[in-house]
Amino acid sequence: MAAASTRRSDLARGPDGAGGGAGTSLADQLFNAETVAVLGSEHAHLPGFDRAAFETEAVRGLAERSLMQRIDWIATCLEAQLPRDFPALADALEDAMPPPLDSTRRDDDFGRFIHAVPGVLAVRHGLEMHPDRALDLLHAATQRFSMEYYIRPFLDRWPEMTLARLEGWAGDPNYHVRRLVSEGTRPRLPWAQNITLAPDRALPLLDMLHADPTRYVTRSVANHLNDLTKSDLATVVLRLEAWRAEGRQGAGELDWITRHALRTAVKRCEPQALKLLGYDPEAALEIDLDVSPTARIGEALQIAAEISAASETRLVVDYRIRFHRPSGRPGEKVFKLGTGRAVPGAPLTLSKRHPIKAAATTFTWHPGPHVLILQVNGRDLAEAFFDVV
Repeated sequence: MAAASTRRSDLARGPDGAGGGAGTSLADQLFNAETVAVLGSEHAHLPGFDRAAFETEAVRGLAERSLMQRIDWIATCLEAQLPRDFPALADALEDAMPPPLDSTRRDDDFGRFIHAVPGVLAVRHGLEMHPDRALDLLHAATQRFSMEYYIRPFLDRWPEMTLARLEGWAGDPNYHVRRLVSEGTRPRLPWAQNITLAPDRALPLLDMLHADPTRYVTRSVANHLNDLTKSDLATVVLRLEAWRAEGRQGAGELDWITRHALRTAVKRCEPQALKLLGYDPEAALEIDLDVSPTARIGEALQIAAEISAASETRLVVDYRIRFHRPSGRPGEKVFKLGTGRAVPGAPLTLSKRHPIKAAATTFTWHPGPHVLILQVNGRDLAEAFFDVV
């Protein structure tokens, strides 16, 4: 099995290791004899390092463990071959690191999960007694694999020290380091432990990072703000307005950041978010919605909408599906249909085939009556009924 770089789309499958193709779990794709051998080869030159013993022991313990457990297990096997004194251990880990990730790329370069091991050991052995040296190690390691999960214990244990480091890293020449500043402080980072840091403590860091030239960084800033909209939308709107007034980021990129940051608020039909994006919730509109009356599980639901406006109007169009459940419990989910403009005499036409998957990852389709509700600029303007069979 060939080793490969990890992408965010891989990580979305979850820490249990499920989601690999053709019967192979994600855990098996990321942690296997070949990837362990990569780590063994990188450390083989260290004094006293027994590569064969490390690889044999590490591989022996993989099968019974989930993805995240495998990281801890490999770290345990590796540390048995390294100095016990943490500063010396950190020196050895840095000496064995591969070259930094390609600095010419601008996005989607998360690194390889096998290189998460230094983060585990930084927390395990450096958090209490050697936080400065451990943060140095994370700075080096995040240039090979994102340390977003491992910076968070330091934010909890040493908030002022860690925030001071992050402030300096926000201007680092390596964009992976800059991204860590935003990603590691996210209020709701997927998979990661919660942090006690008040959300507003990270806002000055985002003020520095929103003007970054690299999409990998600005995407993290937008995701960070999207997290924050779930508890404090007003603060996010004010920040975005302030950044627009400053003019330090290009208009196109700031528009992208704004849309990405407010995506959840738009799904919730928040007027503040809609108005900032230029969508008038009160626009006079006429809707023609056409939904196929039946859809088979394993096939697709046909959706088409024509939206007419009395004057030129920007439109964001979502739809909610209200699911049928045998238990009678209510359930809805919001989906994107599209965006565009409608002008008098030229309505906006959107269509989509919505798959009715037999094995959806977050919900189960049940045969029976369903409702599709069209949501335009935050308002429910039309609905259609369909049966899943």
